[in-house]
Amino acid sequence: MSLLRFLLCLFIFIGALAATGELALSILLMLRFPPLLLAVVLACWILSRLLRLLPPGQGNPN
Repeated sequence: MSLLRFLLCLFIFIGALAATGELALSILLMLRFPPLLLAVVLACWILSRLLRLLPPGQGNPN
């Protein structure tokens, strides 16, 4: 049981490390290429508008 717990913690750590690296790389790319930053901001804005239009029972937490 101890070995399974260790492996689970190891995979969680590796996943968190990979996610952090991916996030840092994404931020670096967005700062390097401003059109990519504009595309991400526009996509987030469109997503927020679409979520605001959904009725409350379909995934909108408000």
